[in-house]
Amino acid sequence: LDPALLRAGRFDRQVLVDRPDKAGRVAILNIHMKKIRLAADVDPEVLASLTPGFTGADLANLANEAALLATRRGGEDVTMADFDAAIERIIAGLEKKNRLLNPMERKVVANHEMGHALVSLSLGGVERVHKVSIIPRGIGSLGYTIQRPTEDRYLMTREELENKMAVLLGGRAAERLIFDHLSTGAADDLARATDIARSMVTRYGMEEKLGHVTYDTEPRSFLNIQQRPTMLERQYSEDTAREIDCAVRDILDAAYAKAVEILTRRRADLEKGAAALLEKETLTEDELAAVVGAAESPAG
Repeated sequence: LDPALLRAGRFDRQVLVDRPDKAGRVAILNIHMKKIRLAADVDPEVLASLTPGFTGADLANLANEAALLATRRGGEDVTMADFDAAIERIIAGLEKKNRLLNPMERKVVANHEMGHALVSLSLGGVERVHKVSIIPRGIGSLGYTIQRPTEDRYLMTREELENKMAVLLGGRAAERLIFDHLSTGAADDLARATDIARSMVTRYGMEEKLGHVTYDTEPRSFLNIQQRPTMLERQYSEDTAREIDCAVRDILDAAYAKAVEILTRRRADLEKGAAALLEKETLTEDELAAVVGAAESPAG
């Protein structure tokens, strides 16, 4: 809505419909599951843990998608495997079986995705790895690493954000380590890591040199278009802008160095995991642990 419509005297009462928490997701899933025949292994509590951030519409879509997958395979009941596949489809998109990679590209993607997974397994305060795959999905995705939190989170520390960036840059670090080159496959990872680093500096006041100051405002939204402040609306000087850019770059460089250090130390696991991905194309959490070992104790 145009902010002008929300002024006093026009729409005085606003009702916030937020995304459901875990208990809310369980309740919504139970409603939609009444319409389908479930196998004994389906647990709404587990599904709610795997779907943080899902809206009510997403959960309805999840139940419908799982039922469709069960029908396509000729099953009488909807199993937990059907729900897992439905979650994967919603998060990562449809499989693109006609998107064929050449052998070298498959090797690059396998090492890239294993880089994400290994860095995640080596750090504390990051979401656990649920699945790793080199099957292309969605628009432009050549592979994916699905991480799912074990609980709803509302706060993150600086260390957790730094580790999250290291995981995002793990794919790029793996490509450099194994092939001594960089590809375009890390474009989305770089964008997401840069957003985190810039928010740390400009919104969360996590850069000591710049003080306990916020330099960014919440983006305004109108007609679903995010509107950032223009250059003329900046409340800081060009010198400060340069300091911000340098701080963002330093944070990203440190996160990348952390990823490189982990993957250099665990290069044998990286190569072994990538080989398993090339063979099987998809590794679940348990299969990944069997190949490269379970998550390490936090390395800092």
